[in-house]
Amino acid sequence: MPSFEKQDTLKASSNEIELVDFRIYKLEKGRIYEGIYGINVAKVNEIIRLPHLTELPGAPEYIEGIFDLRGIVIPVINLAKWMHVEVPKSKKIKPRVIIAELNDIVIGFIVHEAKRIRRINWKNIEPANFSSSAGPNSKLDKGKITGITRIDGGEEVLLILDLESIIQDLGLYRPEINADRSYRQFEGLALILDDSAIARKITKDFLEKMGFDVAEANDGEAGLEKLEKLYENYGEKLSRYLKVIISDIEMPKMDGFHFAKKIKEDSRFAKFPIIFSSSISDKFSKEKGEKAGGESYLVKFDGNKLHDEISKIVSKYDEELEKL
Repeated sequence: MPSFEKQDTLKASSNEIELVDFRIYKLEKGRIYEGIYGINVAKVNEIIRLPHLTELPGAPEYIEGIFDLRGIVIPVINLAKWMHVEVPKSKKIKPRVIIAELNDIVIGFIVHEAKRIRRINWKNIEPANFSSSAGPNSKLDKGKITGITRIDGGEEVLLILDLESIIQDLGLYRPEINADRSYRQFEGLALILDDSAIARKITKDFLEKMGFDVAEANDGEAGLEKLEKLYENYGEKLSRYLKVIISDIEMPKMDGFHFAKKIKEDSRFAKFPIIFSSSISDKFSKEKGEKAGGESYLVKFDGNKLHDEISKIVSKYDEELEKL
C-alpha cells in the first residue's frame, strides 16, 4: 500500500473521491466471499500491522481493544464483527489496521487486506438501495453501506462503508447544545443535503428546535432538483424564505463541493449561505469548502458549534436582506 501522507489531490469541483480499497473475507453457506470495501482517503492517516491491544472490559464485542500510537490512545474496531460477518477459519489472513480520523476522532479499523487507492467519480456511485447490481452477498452488509460502485471494468462491486454509524453506535455524537443554553429562534426554511438518514434526522431535529421549516435531499443532484422546485413555487421571494443550506460532502451522484459550485454559478441561488457539515476533519477539506463557496465548514456533530454558526450566518443573511 502507498504512504498516507496527507496531500490535496482532488479539486473541490472535480466531483471525485479517492478511496482506500480494502477487503473483508466472509463465510456464507459454506463458501468464502471476498468483500470489497472502500473508505475515503481524506479520512485515512495511515495503515499499520495489527498491534498488541489492551482489552476494554464491558465494551461492545466489536471493539477489540485500545493501543497507544505515538501518545494517542486509539480504540480499535473489528469491522468483521461490527458487520456480523463470519470469518472463514481456513483463510489465511494478515490483518491490517486502518488508522482513520472522522468526526474529529482518531479510530482504528481492522481489515483483512488493504489493496490500493482508487479514484472514482461520484456519478458512478449509487446509493445503497441494493438492487441486483450490488452482488449476490450484498444482503449481508446492507445495513452498513452508504454507496456502491462497479470497479475493474464492471466485473466487481465495491461497497462504501458507513463508518460514521460506528461513531453513532458508540454514542460519541454531541447533537444537543449545552443544558444551560437555549436555542435561538428563527423563521424560514433550511435545506439539508446528506445521504445518511441518521444524519438528516439529527440535523432536522436540531433545525426545527431553532424554528426552521426543513426540506431534505439525499445527494447533490436531489438538492439541485429541490432548489428548482422551490424556485417554481416562490420565484424571487425564495431569497427571503430559504435562509441556509447545510450540506454533507460525501454523497452519491454529486458531492457537496460540486453542488456548492453549481449553485454559486446560478444567479438565482448564489447568495444562499452554505454550511458544510462533514465527518471529514482534515485541513484540505476545509480549504476546499472555502473554495467551493461555503460560509463555514463544521465537523459532525457538535451542537454548540452548529447552533452558533447557524445563528451567526443566518443573522448576517437577514441583515443583508433588510438592506435591499
